[in-house]
Amino acid sequence: MRLTFGKQEKLKSRKLIERLFEEGKSVKKYPIRLVYLQTDHTSDLPAQVGFSVPKRHFKRAVDRNRIKRLLREAYRIQKKELYGQLHQPFIFMFNFLGRKEPSYFEAQQKIHEVLALFLKAEKNQPNATNKN
Repeated sequence: MRLTFGKQEKLKSRKLIERLFEEGKSVKKYPIRLVYLQTDHTSDLPAQVGFSVPKRHFKRAVDRNRIKRLLREAYRIQKKELYGQLHQPFIFMFNFLGRKEPSYFEAQQKIHEVLALFLKAEKNQPNATNKN
């Protein structure tokens, strides 16, 4: 498996994003919240992912884009172990809740922790059926 973050993996569908925030579940490890939903999507890969940083705390687009870039890179490195444990298609949205820009090490550590929480929460779920 190549450790890239290509077009197929990016969550861009407005309908899916709206549905994610209406029906999705979340896990949180400050300063990152992961909203997820098990549903079919347009990609052949097991997950589509989006990242968001609030304009309220980071007024300059440069700062928001840098944080999103850090989060994407941290996810890209760790997605191999996530994909090995996903048996159904999911959509994810990583929301950054902090008020200061994280270092790369902090971003990588928090992404790892929130993905571990997600896997633990999904493992505890009884066999969920697809709600399409």
